[in-house]
Amino acid sequence: MRWLLACSCLIAGLCAGPAVAAQAPEQAAKAAAPLATPMAPASLQFVAEHPVEGMPSGNLSGLALCGNEMWTVSDRDDDRLYRLLIDETPGKAWQATAEPFVVPGTPESGLSWGTRARVSIGGLLRGGAMDFEGISCDQAGNRYVVSEGYAAVLLLPAVGEPSWLPLPQNLLRQARASGLLMEFNALYEGIAISADGKQLWLAAERQRRGLLKVHNENGTWKCDGNCVMLSEGGTALPPPELGAERALPIDFSDLALYKDKLFTLERLAHQICRRDAKTGAQELCWSFAAGALAPERRYDLPYGVAEALILDDQGAWIGLDNGEHARADGDGRPYVLRFAAPAGGWLGGK
Repeated sequence: MRWLLACSCLIAGLCAGPAVAAQAPEQAAKAAAPLATPMAPASLQFVAEHPVEGMPSGNLSGLALCGNEMWTVSDRDDDRLYRLLIDETPGKAWQATAEPFVVPGTPESGLSWGTRARVSIGGLLRGGAMDFEGISCDQAGNRYVVSEGYAAVLLLPAVGEPSWLPLPQNLLRQARASGLLMEFNALYEGIAISADGKQLWLAAERQRRGLLKVHNENGTWKCDGNCVMLSEGGTALPPPELGAERALPIDFSDLALYKDKLFTLERLAHQICRRDAKTGAQELCWSFAAGALAPERRYDLPYGVAEALILDDQGAWIGLDNGEHARADGDGRPYVLRFAAPAGGWLGGK
């Protein structure tokens, strides 16, 4: 999630490592250009909202449904997951129960020394150096948590100790060659794993945003040719309810895999988009702006706070990472919103 360090300039000065390669001028121009206005997506019907209690640090930043259990992570907590007790009674508060774990050291993902130092200092200042931004699980009950801070994936197995996935060494190089993962605090923001645990998708957040994929072949994680499925830049105006006067960078804030289709949560646009799981090509989008931006649910922010996504046959669960901000009705707790599936289901339409 977007967070601001009060002494970011000082940190940059003290901890600057090797500079990240600059984008080519033509690529930067494309990234800065507003996207063409597409046809307005159909609106999802709002069903209910559930405040979440028991997450002292707040910052709900990922959701996963593992069997009948719902799990979430906070980007301010490096040592625990939270299990949510689901009660679909409209307005019912959900209780979060912590499951602690021990992170097995710092992963080697190819980030520069300077970037790693900034992450470490940022974690000391705000909490959450790992910056866990997403969670997914396979049918065996293994949980996979993505660290934005270190551009890595932590495996929390159903049995055994946590370990960092040995992702391909060329993953970061290929991502940056495509213009992804170039901005500090704008690295991996979403994750999805196939039911058999053999295919893994990652979402690069913004400036540029993108989708990456790796697969497990005989115990070794590899790219099938190019790791990067999609890389795109550009800006767009937020929904008019936010009253924004300037365009902001387009983004991805989470991923969900549903019946072999990949779905992206797009925070700025307040929409969910169905995509081809092999190419990342967009197929159809649905807006959740009407429900999420009802007057009492708005935050005094120029961008969205939707950070977590689960899809099922009945609809979508969308988790909100409100940081330390209270919404218009004064409630500062994290929320999970429920929306009904579109007519014809998530796989209907063109």
